Amino acid sequence: MKQWMYPLFIVLAASCYGILSTIIKLAIQDGFTASEAVTAQYFIGFFIALILFIIVRHKIPKFGGGFTLLLAGLFTATTGTVYGQTVEYMPASLAVVMLFQFTWVGILFDCIAKRRFPKRVEVISLLFLFVGTILAAGVIDVDLSGIPWQGWIWGMASAVSFSCFVMVNQRVVKGMDTETRLLFTSFFAAIAIFFFQSPEIVWNGTLFDSNLLLYGVILGFFGIVIPIYLFSIAVPKVGTALTSILSAMELPVAITASVLLLSERLSILQISGIVVILIGMTLPSLVQRKIKYGR
Repeated sequence: MKQWMYPLFIVLAASCYGILSTIIKLAIQDGFTASEAVTAQYFIGFFIALILFIIVRHKIPKFGGGFTLLLAGLFTATTGTVYGQTVEYMPASLAVVMLFQFTWVGILFDCIAKRRFPKRVEVISLLFLFVGTILAAGVIDVDLSGIPWQGWIWGMASAVSFSCFVMVNQRVVKGMDTETRLLFTSFFAAIAIFFFQSPEIVWNGTLFDSNLLLYGVILGFFGIVIPIYLFSIAVPKVGTALTSILSAMELPVAITASVLLLSERLSILQISGIVVILIGMTLPSLVQRKIKYGR
């Protein structure tokens, strides 16, 4: 596979995450709770992964790399859970900014793991991403004085959890194909969600409501199957630091989805913020290309 495909996979995976908040809001408008929508996402996501495995592999899965896959599933579940708690305590726009602290947290983790200092291009890229996120999320005029301390804690926890998810996905499980890795990661994530969210929707029949089932399928595809599959392939090739930067694509997609599906307004400041984020995302790749080709 050509090397330029791996960063593209990261961007596509992050873009999938970007539409989730809008789909969950649509589910809430249809009378479901956010917890019910998230639970449906993880349970149905696991069953989609199981069907995909059966179709592609035609065999009984053999378990391996237990601790790595357990952590991957756990951090997949905790990221969605703690981010939901963040939204409980602060405006959604500010919650997005808190989640996006994973850009520098991920690079910090990578620097600690590899015992190195941040590269100049990483620092410059982070500055672009930080400014762009503030503009794109529209939080310049938000009053921060009334936000409880729990919101800040949960917000940072979501950023740390997502960074841990990326780091775990950097580990290669020898002898395990991507479909098997997806299956076990989604299984452990579903088990974790059983304790964190609303598992009762399975036995009380709510999960099988046609509308919630539809939302669950959409959320399962775009929130579990596609991103975990793509991250499993690309993160080991790209690395934690660049993955953290490229994953910033989640915010422009989230804003675009809210405009198209929820008819939310898009200001000039938000548009400029999206442009700044895109510049920050592409800087590392441009520098690598310049070094490789000498121009």
